[in-house]
Amino acid sequence: MNNSYWLKNVRLECGYKNENNRVSGTITDQFHLLIEDGCIAKITKDLEASSDNLHIKDAKGLLLLPSFVEKHVHLDKTYMGDKWRACIPASGVIERCEIEKNALLSMPSNTYQRSKALLKQLISYGSTHIRTHVDIYPEVQLQNLAEVQQTLEEFSNYASSEIVAFAQHGLLRSGTPQLLREAIRNGAGIVGAVDPATVDNNIEASLVQLMDIAVEGDADIDLHLHDPGHLGTFTMKRLAFLTKEAGWEGRVAISHAFGLGDVSRAEAYEMAEILKDARISIVTSLPTGRVIPPVDLLSECGVEVAVGNDNIFDSWWPTGNGDILERAGRLIERYRWTDEKSLSQAFRYITGGRTPLDQKGNQIWPAPGDEASMVLVDASCSAEAMARRAERCAVFCKGNLVYEKKYESIVI
Repeated sequence: MNNSYWLKNVRLECGYKNENNRVSGTITDQFHLLIEDGCIAKITKDLEASSDNLHIKDAKGLLLLPSFVEKHVHLDKTYMGDKWRACIPASGVIERCEIEKNALLSMPSNTYQRSKALLKQLISYGSTHIRTHVDIYPEVQLQNLAEVQQTLEEFSNYASSEIVAFAQHGLLRSGTPQLLREAIRNGAGIVGAVDPATVDNNIEASLVQLMDIAVEGDADIDLHLHDPGHLGTFTMKRLAFLTKEAGWEGRVAISHAFGLGDVSRAEAYEMAEILKDARISIVTSLPTGRVIPPVDLLSECGVEVAVGNDNIFDSWWPTGNGDILERAGRLIERYRWTDEKSLSQAFRYITGGRTPLDQKGNQIWPAPGDEASMVLVDASCSAEAMARRAERCAVFCKGNLVYEKKYESIVI
């Protein structure tokens, strides 16, 4: 699929307009991009296609942005592709897990069919890299993993991926650690657990077990931590200590991390320094109605932060459509990031840190040699695209055109 071609008439950002020492807008211009072997080989003002006889795709002046990175989704849990059903109320995580197990077992569709439906939705909204958690527990063994892997393999030219072998029902549950080890041996590159205090009832034993499995299998870690306040921050401190002790810096993420939003600003700064020192990243789904990690403070301190959708139409939550740009829009509303520069820079939370312009307005993306994973949107600049949740007109993964709006479907 990686044929060479020209993508002409692409609108790129070149810098910020400044008036009275303030950013007042964004400068853009049209360029032509040569795509070769899945990468951007050349960016030019003069179309050279007449001399090389390559195929030409016309962007028609649409704005080009980096494609999106979905850092938190559950392909195995979704009801997408099956009939509508709302959530059944639950008293807590343990009861919710039991309800979910029974609901998934009762469905006529299988995990492969539902995960495929959701993945296609994610791609259509511009995500070309997916981190999915897959529940691993004794009742299902590795069945969910196998079916999600089948989906991801089928769409490997449409999106890259990483799988978290996830102990949703408790890491210390009998038989689960061995299943997680088996999942790692069978292709999951990340190991995950949830709330060592309230689910496993033993913070130290749970975290040590998690780290042992990761080190033994050379896997990264993604811990889901909903526990509030100082219970949450104490768990993070212990994880940071174990991370440094194992030499696992840069390989650990904490999803949710609600405790960071419950403590004082001074305590949050202290925790941010600990996280930065251990190079632990934070992934937030920006849920409404509760305190979230202080994204602004974490970013200021140099902690890597990403946004993910988390649950999309499943037993845990009935809403969601897979649009990570829409989800990121909650950031600008929460922090009142309403100026041109703040809107533009917010893209870093859904692109793996890639933005067209740096903080000073220097053009840094795209550049020759960059992977040609990108999105054409109907917007004048990235600030407008963020504020207005711009329509995705075309999506490219490593140079492959994988979605076009005019066809309203994945390009097969």
